[in-house]
Amino acid sequence: MFFVVRRMKHVVKIMSLVVAVSSIWIVLLQAAIIPRSYTLLQLPIYFVVSLGCYGLLMIGIGLMQFPTCPEESVLLQHDIAEAKDYLSGNGIEVVSD
Repeated sequence: MFFVVRRMKHVVKIMSLVVAVSSIWIVLLQAAIIPRSYTLLQLPIYFVVSLGCYGLLMIGIGLMQFPTCPEESVLLQHDIAEAKDYLSGNGIEVVSD
């Protein structure tokens, strides 16, 4: 299931989150757990908080799965060495720690 969720577009994820929060809110209203006077006042707040939590979750997952690219690291080191050679050939001294 996680594989299927990863492939969904962000719009679909956000819409499913909105539907989930709305359905939970309706169930709580129908069960009389939440007074009806709070319905219009707190629902937008829950939407904003839910979207914020979703955004933080996506950032956290993205940071945990940040790809490492050893091939790109080798190419970058090669480019740095090439740039140092070019600069030293033009009389600019490059000092690295």
